[in-house]
Amino acid sequence: MAVVPNNATSEVGLARFGVRWVDVGPPVRAEIIVMPFRSDESFGHEVTLGETFPVDGETWRFADLDMSSAHEWEVTVRRVDENEVMEPPTGRLWKRARLRPYGQLDETQLQSLEAALGAQLPRGYRDWLGRNNGALPEVPHHIPGMPIALVPPGPLFGVHPEYPPFDLVHAQRRHRDPWLSRAWLVIASTVSGLLVVSAELGNESVYFVNELDLVGPPSPAATAARERKLRAVAWSMYEFIGRLTPMELDHLPPVEIHPPGTFTDPANYEHGQP
Repeated sequence: MAVVPNNATSEVGLARFGVRWVDVGPPVRAEIIVMPFRSDESFGHEVTLGETFPVDGETWRFADLDMSSAHEWEVTVRRVDENEVMEPPTGRLWKRARLRPYGQLDETQLQSLEAALGAQLPRGYRDWLGRNNGALPEVPHHIPGMPIALVPPGPLFGVHPEYPPFDLVHAQRRHRDPWLSRAWLVIASTVSGLLVVSAELGNESVYFVNELDLVGPPSPAATAARERKLRAVAWSMYEFIGRLTPMELDHLPPVEIHPPGTFTDPANYEHGQP
């Protein structure tokens, strides 16, 4: 048996194993890379959970998948005998975030936004914003193990000057300026604090500041002390979305995928109505 984590390989038996990608489906699928020790070639096998694949004359099975997020997972492969019954998998499967984007922003709109903010957006966040213009969580979300809860109708902010509660520029005046310096940009106000990104180039991480730290006088010293408590929760915006997990999803209808460009008027969500 070999357990293969993301971005790593594992050696066992006749080969070294890697995994190029996983997909929770359904069905659950993965591309498993086999690198036999007795060969200079490697072989890729796209298999569903439970299927077998050859390894230098042996038969192996994609036996399990355990995911803590879209970017953190472990695949279990196991050597099996002919007609061996598969043991039931026990791993957790990551549940995709149920986010409804508001549309798209073109380059001119992004440049106008940066001019209004007086700062350049981090590259990854800028790309995500251009593709989505913010997003509304359809159900409550959290990041497991962290005190972060994003609930409807509280959005990831976008460009909505006609509806200030969802607007990124308005959010800086309302949520950032009383507590943080202009070195930061608030991208969401959650029930437990603020999500922010850096306004300085080269830093792509997403940070969280707890609402318990949003206290104190509006002084430079208090602001500096507050910013020292910022906690990185993801190394990029896309990793943040990959770690965002719906809560109490099982009783809800199947997720609907809204492609980039699907626009929803944020004013329709003032009272949580679709």
